[in-house]
This record gives sequence, C-alpha cells and structure tokens, in this order.
Amino acid sequence: MSGFASTNDLAEKTISFDELGPGLYGYTAEGDPNSGVVIGDEGVLVVDAQATPRMAQDVIARIRTVTDKPVTHVVLSHYHAVRVLGASGYEGAQIIASDVTRDLIVERGQQDMDSEIGRFPRLFRGKESIPGLTWPHVTFQKKMTLWMGKREVQIIHIGRSHTAGDTVVWLPKERVLFAGDCVEYGATPYCGDAHFADWPGTLDAIRALRPAALVPGRGASLTTPERIEEGLTGTADFTRDLFVIAKKGVAAGASLKQVYDEAISAMRPKYGHWVIFDHCMPFDVSRAYDEAKGLDHPRIWTAERDVEMWRSLEHGTEMKSAELDR
Repeated sequence: MSGFASTNDLAEKTISFDELGPGLYGYTAEGDPNSGVVIGDEGVLVVDAQATPRMAQDVIARIRTVTDKPVTHVVLSHYHAVRVLGASGYEGAQIIASDVTRDLIVERGQQDMDSEIGRFPRLFRGKESIPGLTWPHVTFQKKMTLWMGKREVQIIHIGRSHTAGDTVVWLPKERVLFAGDCVEYGATPYCGDAHFADWPGTLDAIRALRPAALVPGRGASLTTPERIEEGLTGTADFTRDLFVIAKKGVAAGASLKQVYDEAISAMRPKYGHWVIFDHCMPFDVSRAYDEAKGLDHPRIWTAERDVEMWRSLEHGTEMKSAELDR
C-alpha cells in the first residue's frame, strides 16, 4: 500500500512574514501551518507554536528581524500536534489555551501526536527535538484579555469548528484577527476532528468582529475586505458542501466508501486545486459521515486507525467493524 498523500509532499515552502499593523505580523508558508506575532510593550506573543522546537526557531528568527523583546506568551488556537509541539522552543514563554483544548490534550493528545507525525513527515522536521506533549500553563473559559503594556489582546474561544476548542486572537483596536484553522485560504480545511453543524455559526462570530486583517490557519495573510470574505466564504462553502453530501449519503444508507467517492467526484472540480486536498479528504469525509450519523464527539485518530481508513477509502479494501469503531 502506498502511503498518505502527504508523505509525498516534500517540497520546501516559501515563508512570508507580513506586517499587518504596527508590531503585528503573519507568518505564513504557502499552505503550511501559519503562526502569528504580536509585539507588546515588554514582550512578544506568538499564536501557534509550529510543529517542532526546531521549526519554531524560524519563527523566532523572523521575530528577531523586528524586535529583540523576549517571547513571553504562546497561544494555542487548538490542540493539534502540528500547531503546538514546537512550544518548548519558546523558552520561558507562558502557554495559553482554552479549557476545552486542554481537555482534548488530556483525552487524545498522545494519539494525535503519533498520528500526525506519521501522516505528514515534512511538517515535523526536527521531531527528535520534541520533548513530549505541550501543556498550557493558563486556561480560560470563553474569553480572556491580556494586556501587553498598552496593547489589548483578546483571546477568545470562538466556537466549535475545526475542533471543539477553537481559539482566535483578536486585537480590537487594530482590528487584526489570528483565526487559526477556523478559516483557511486556498487550503483545504482539515475536518477530521470537526463540528460541521457548528462551523457556520463560528464563522459568523468571526465575521461579526469585522476584522481589517486576518491570518488564517493556512494560506496567505488576508488584508482586504474582499480577501477576508473570500476566506470566510470559501471555508463555509467547503464544509457545507461536504456535510450536505454526507447527510444525504447517510440518509440513503450509503457506506463510508460510497460517500467518499461521491464527495471526491462532486468536490474536486471546485476545491481540488487547494493545497492538501487529497490528504484531507479521507479524514474529512470520515468525520462528516460520523457526524451525519449522530456522533457529536469526534472519534480519536490513532496511527492504526489512520492506516486502516486510508487503505479502505483510497485502495478499496474493506475495514473490519472493529477497526472502524476504534
């Protein structure tokens, strides 16, 4: 059996470090996971830590081109390994996450770490430098405000979408938003741990903030109203289109493989050019199918479940019922 689509994605990506406002930067990488940078009076806050401490060093190197202030805070937009395992690279920083994100790390952090490293090796360069799971020092419910001197930083558990713990970082004065994977731009949303029914409301909450600039989880920094709306609408359209297909399939008694084939056929013409489309779709359809069947809490992805799912959907082999239920 050939490996995941992502195992063949080995090309290095060009990094952009875009100024969104005074002391506010988007670190983007042609569809790879993004980070954000907020420079306060005495220190720096980083949004999403990257996948490994070694990869975090590149974010720090970009920060050092604009300030010598220490990185004092790291905000985790959610629990996925590719976002959080580089946190130890920001020595001495306080790590902040929603209480739900911490609960998900407790429940499934180790399985997610093992699973993600197996799926996408290029994104875990220097994985030997990872000391273990990332644990937040501070958790919050719904919303907290961090004052970095005179700079107000709102950290908001915006709602369920990409995961149950999705958190955005909002600069209300500057109207700059770091959206995490609630929003993607030109990149396929990964929905393996998603809440499809809640995602539109979460996007509405983001839209209601009326950001002037938005850094998505993947894709370029969005700095015009048209681009921001394109990111919001594209994410909404993809997740809605997929969930409609899954709900129709489940109502008709279709198998997961049948729903997958229908989704690929229907969605590739519109979305197939987005980065990581082939990687995401098996995970996305699996979760959409589960939610359409009434499973609110996403099942845990283990490295073993990854392989069995991929074999079934990409290669047509049957999964045993016990394997499906893991």
